Amino acid sequence: MDATVLLAVIHREPGSEKIAAELLDTAAVSAVNLAEVQGKLLDRGWTPEEAWEDATGSVGTTEDFTAEQAKTAGTLIAHTRPFGLSLGDRACLALALELKAPVYTADRTWKKLKVGVRIHVIR
Repeated sequence: MDATVLLAVIHREPGSEKIAAELLDTAAVSAVNLAEVQGKLLDRGWTPEEAWEDATGSVGTTEDFTAEQAKTAGTLIAHTRPFGLSLGDRACLALALELKAPVYTADRTWKKLKVGVRIHVIR
């Protein structure tokens, strides 16, 4: 899951109803994406502790950002530059490629990506 999905779930935004509790319980999230969520929640007035609890309490597993994922995320820039994906977005894709797992996002531009992983857009 990328940061946009976690934020949608936390804020009960449109599309969040498509994310079942069972999916959240088994979802893997890159630590990079959790850092993004943490920052966004702090910007909206959460305390650091509240933000971290809400960010991590929404998902099953937090995965460290490895050197191999960093290499993949850096390499993905050539494929994702036209769509404006951030480092966090590419970290999410790198983790999905490593785990051979689908990705969930709320960012519609991801529909156009062809990077070797199935992408589910929730809105």
